[in-house]
Amino acid sequence: MSEPQGSEGTTQRLPVIERAAEPDRRDQSASATAYGPPPVLEDGAGGGARRFWSARRIPAGIVAVLLLLVAGIFLYDIAAVRAHRPAMHWRRELSVQLAERPLDDIWVLVGAGVAAALGLWLLVLAVTPGLRGVLPMRRIHPDVRAGLHRDAAAMVLRDRAMEVAGVQSARVRMRRTKADVRAVSHFRELDDVRADLDVTLTEAIRGLGLARPPALSVHVARTTTGKKG
Repeated sequence: MSEPQGSEGTTQRLPVIERAAEPDRRDQSASATAYGPPPVLEDGAGGGARRFWSARRIPAGIVAVLLLLVAGIFLYDIAAVRAHRPAMHWRRELSVQLAERPLDDIWVLVGAGVAAALGLWLLVLAVTPGLRGVLPMRRIHPDVRAGLHRDAAAMVLRDRAMEVAGVQSARVRMRRTKADVRAVSHFRELDDVRADLDVTLTEAIRGLGLARPPALSVHVARTTTGKKG
């Protein structure tokens, strides 16, 4: 067996060339300034990646149960009428109300509005993918799709942020297009901590392998200490 060549190159950290490509416009005097980091380079492999479609099990189950109940009740009532038994009181009353009430009656309008809202809700669920909490990843193989949950991505970024010297605590809010990182520093200059977080988290986002890497927003503040009495 032959050993793979160039194994040392696989562990080499890629240089962050974007920092030198753009001028630094950060306000170095602010203690909690959000600034846009250099854009994360994309290799083009994730172009056109779409979101995952939700199975919609809960809405489908609710609709199925309601249809089953309504169909069962009507079937029982029809069978009772066929067996020469009187129809249920609610069906006779419903028939009378539908025959006598005008179309502009308030209850008719309310019922029509509720039915229209439910129908619109079902149509929206049918044409939208859902699963907003799953971020599509780059497709290396055309037959394989992978996704990363937002919570898992936020946990990775938080762990990487805690590795930066001077960071006491960090909180990450992961969205589809933006990663909002708020860190608290208890030593070092805030601008130095922000710069290290910028580099570390930019590399971490690139390492997530997302098809559409989110933009990074970093906020750093000094830890507050209570006044002694």
